[in-house]
Amino acid sequence: MLIADEFFLIAHNDSRGKAKLHPAATGLGLASGLLGELLLYGHITVSAGQVTVIDRRPPADALAHTVLDQLIGEPQHQELRTWLSFLAQTATTSVGERLARAGVLRRQESRRLLRTSVTYLPIDLNAVAWPATRLRALLDRPDPPNVPDALLLGLVVAAGLTREVLWSAGPRAHHRLNVLIPALPAPLKELVGHTEAAVGAAVLRGIP
Repeated sequence: MLIADEFFLIAHNDSRGKAKLHPAATGLGLASGLLGELLLYGHITVSAGQVTVIDRRPPADALAHTVLDQLIGEPQHQELRTWLSFLAQTATTSVGERLARAGVLRRQESRRLLRTSVTYLPIDLNAVAWPATRLRALLDRPDPPNVPDALLLGLVVAAGLTREVLWSAGPRAHHRLNVLIPALPAPLKELVGHTEAAVGAAVLRGIP
């Protein structure tokens, strides 16, 4: 499962599909996950707060392809915080739809007055709970997690989802989490750092 997909499930680990986070934090975490997918597969890099496309070949995943096309189509905009804010506006819907297409979630529309809201409901509660359970187990093992899992853990911390992963973990897991993020490769560590700052700023401003 891709980074943003697992982040979505951790952030919506609820039988009603309700988010555990402030909407801004959810959107920014998912936006960072989408950029993280392109980073991990070598399509972009991040340095000094700037996003640079280094491989224009289309990714296999349709959503990743769309995000890469957006980056390529707006070369005048390279600031990471700009892209996090932009992608955050649609990331919850985009990733929710990807999970619905994969058969993990079920899209449900509800109409109230003149507004239609969309919720993504779990088809299998165990499948939705699995990403958080998996990360918790990884932190209890002696071997370090791989880079994608370390990035996902970084985004969990940056968005404020740590409790969802570590609610039953022991002291060793908490310690390992604290040392994992500084050890990330520089572009990924920078992505996590900017995400955490953007989440903090958005929540303080009360952005919905």
